[in-house]
Amino acid sequence: MSGGPRDDVELIGGIEKREIVLVEPDPAWPARFERERERIVGALGPTAVRVDHVGSTSVPGLAAKPIVDIDVSVPDVEDEDAYLPALLAAGYELRVREPGHRLVRTPERDVHVHVCATGSDWERSHLLFRDRLRHDAADRDAYAALKRELAERDWPSMNDYADAKGGLIAEITARAEAWAASTGWSP
Repeated sequence: MSGGPRDDVELIGGIEKREIVLVEPDPAWPARFERERERIVGALGPTAVRVDHVGSTSVPGLAAKPIVDIDVSVPDVEDEDAYLPALLAAGYELRVREPGHRLVRTPERDVHVHVCATGSDWERSHLLFRDRLRHDAADRDAYAALKRELAERDWPSMNDYADAKGGLIAEITARAEAWAASTGWSP
């Protein structure tokens, strides 16, 4: 795995080394999501077509880094003027700019807001992966076990930790796609 970002990814502030700490599921996570959802909708209004709780904190029973991940779907993610100034004014900080995705976060780094386009692969993949983990205990348990194993290591950056989960995420995603096709799942 590479120690740095891809050429098409801009990390505002550069690479960050942060300790990976997993905690047991916190019943306060859904309420934190709701507060942030209200903040985002208050800032963006109808530009926020969807606001979804994603990531490990959105999966009941799953240990996670204590960071609430939120997907915000907007009509055109590349049109930053339509949403970014409002999110910055609401107190978020821009961290990542890449094709099809922006990441803003709280100064405390405990909420990550992923901005993507409505109907995009980014939106669909996050929602499908979340719903698969909510639905399938074996995939949820395998993902939890890998996260615990990886959290024991020292990582040069959070991106390297995320990259190390890629193989299992791909396997779960393949099962999720088959599950989606057989059940009629849609985002």
